Amino acid sequence: MDDSAARPTDGNSQQQEKLYLRLQSANVFVRNLEKSLQFYLEKLGFEVAFDVITQSGQRWVGVAPPDGTAVLILIEPLPESQEYQLIGRPTQITFVTEDVAAKYAEWQRRGVRFQHTPRLRRIKYQQLSSARQSEGSIVAAQPAPVWGGVFTRFEDPDHNSFGLVSLDEINHAIEAQRRVAAERAEAERRAARELEIAKEVQLKLFPQSMPLLNTIEYAGVCIQAHQVGGDYYDFLSLGHGHMGMVLADISGKGIAAALLMANLQANLRTQFAVALEEPERFLRSVNQLFYENTADNAYASLFFGSYDDEKRLLRYANCGHLCGLLLRSRGELQRLDSTCTVLGLFPDWACSILECSIDCGDTLALYTDGVTESLNDVDQEFGEDRLVDALRRKRSLPAQDLALSVVEEVQTFSAKKQHDDITLIIAKGK
Repeated sequence: MDDSAARPTDGNSQQQEKLYLRLQSANVFVRNLEKSLQFYLEKLGFEVAFDVITQSGQRWVGVAPPDGTAVLILIEPLPESQEYQLIGRPTQITFVTEDVAAKYAEWQRRGVRFQHTPRLRRIKYQQLSSARQSEGSIVAAQPAPVWGGVFTRFEDPDHNSFGLVSLDEINHAIEAQRRVAAERAEAERRAARELEIAKEVQLKLFPQSMPLLNTIEYAGVCIQAHQVGGDYYDFLSLGHGHMGMVLADISGKGIAAALLMANLQANLRTQFAVALEEPERFLRSVNQLFYENTADNAYASLFFGSYDDEKRLLRYANCGHLCGLLLRSRGELQRLDSTCTVLGLFPDWACSILECSIDCGDTLALYTDGVTESLNDVDQEFGEDRLVDALRRKRSLPAQDLALSVVEEVQTFSAKKQHDDITLIIAKGK
């Protein structure tokens, strides 16, 4: 019985896709299904592929060898049926192995009956086509190839017999496939190790120390969707009781986004000395370097804030990022909207700096779209409203616990199906 399936194709396409086709199964009729099943599982080492009851009420059990995709369907027909008369006859089914002698010895120890010991056979396929004539010259036929192999036949409990062969050409092909598979596995192992190293390196790019402040407590968390990602947050010590707060989301995903993230982090960290006195100049320089050192379509949204610990004052630039949420102690919500466009797309770039206070009891949340755009099973987004609600309900928690609690709500909402990095900064006025 053949089984085939095909993906839909466009009738107007220039090239027809190759249709999927494989050998699915062959029927083997037996007198006692349970007895035969035990033989195939225990003596031949096969595995059950399926066990079903057909619409006619007949039980079909599919068994398959450990290597390969073909399946034998064991069927117990009614004694008066034509199929019952086929039991005990030679089948046209042949199993291929790379070492008939070894398989013969293994199965014989388990009690499998063989019709004869393995025999050597060499087959010469004659090319019967006549020599062809081309432009008056005769082209001789090529020598006929010789295939060598070893074969035997074995029987199941009902004396259905099967071939067992080993062919030189097939063995060479199997060995070549194994080499390819081993090389692919080694390449995948190296790639996985390189990703692990990249992840370890990227983790070092996140804050390793937290500037000490008296008037706010703060925390950041980043849960990457893959081994590496493009979200980035940082806390920079600007000196004189000031702290730089950074949250960025790089375009793209995976390794490409991680490399851009490292580039942006390096730009920020090597130039932040001027951020306190001249934040506009600082950000213009970051944009210029990011623009010059990345591809034309690469960009990053960024929220940068400089917090004055003594004055409780946050001076910030929102460079095309999602609006920050400042939940006041009395319940009012202040949105820190965009003040300029994203970084890296334009050489001529300017930004505006705005200010806000973070008073006692206020809560500031900065986040990437992995928070608000997380989807549940019916494709609903977590959204800003749910984020604000979570901040209100859990606002009494310390900053670190509040950040982790919000992330947990996002993950629960999306049933742990994370498609984008989830990054969140929480700052609370003390």
